[in-house]
Amino acid sequence: MATRDIYESGFDEDVRTESSANQCPECDGQVTTNAVETVCEDCGLVIDEQRIDHGPEWRAYDDEECERTGAPLTAARHDRGLSTEIGRGTDAKGNEISGQKRRRLARMRREQTRGRWRSKAERNLAHGLGEVRRLASALELSDSVRDQACQLFRSAQNEDLLRGRSIEAIAAASVYGACRCNGLSRLVDDVSEMARLAESRVTNAYKTLNEELGLPAEPVSPSMFVPRLASDLECPDEIRQRARALAEQAEERGVTTGVHPAGFAAACLYKAGREEGRWLTQSEAADVANASKATVRAHRDTLEERVA
Repeated sequence: MATRDIYESGFDEDVRTESSANQCPECDGQVTTNAVETVCEDCGLVIDEQRIDHGPEWRAYDDEECERTGAPLTAARHDRGLSTEIGRGTDAKGNEISGQKRRRLARMRREQTRGRWRSKAERNLAHGLGEVRRLASALELSDSVRDQACQLFRSAQNEDLLRGRSIEAIAAASVYGACRCNGLSRLVDDVSEMARLAESRVTNAYKTLNEELGLPAEPVSPSMFVPRLASDLECPDEIRQRARALAEQAEERGVTTGVHPAGFAAACLYKAGREEGRWLTQSEAADVANASKATVRAHRDTLEERVA
């Protein structure tokens, strides 16, 4: 048989005929399927189209197998995590490389570092985001709060709020602002201590962010600090619940307006501990709240006068 006859009597591999069970729903005609669509040969009805699966070609049963897609985009880095990092001592398979290749990689790494930032603003952004990541890790914040703080720092740079201010102060204020927006019990003292800055600088930077960007930050209440301080003092659940009730009653009666929230929470824990027979000292309560013993005593007297 000639080759021409074989091709003339052959069939199209892209077209396949469906079984008799899959017939046209309109005319019960013959249905054929190619790489694009499923149509009826009698009436021309298009039953299905775009049969190509546009999803990933691999099947993963856990997160560790999804490595071919690369790292996800993140707001925590100046380039959204799309830059390439040059390795140091091993190749892709983990084998040691020779000294000549290590020197070559060192030169390539140096040139990549020089050309990584296209402008001084991008260099400042990379430095600021690195400081935000460091503070978020030191304060044990979640990834979502860290990303919000990084996005807040980006917004501050876009609004030209870094001019005349310290990058570290704006980064610390961004972390504190993200904590305030998410209702986390973090004080300016905690953030400034981790940032190794004066509290006044962080406070002024946060005021600037709050005024210029309009942060949706809610007022900090003493009841938010009770669980954290109770955990630091290793108080039982009875004392924690009683202190939380005292703080909420004081908030309802307007006693906590303008007070130091952590100091007032420490006074609630001190009073609740005395009621339960646990001799919690004023010094212990004041230390965990970063307040003075006089503040704890004053708030304790207010609780005894205004709150049952």
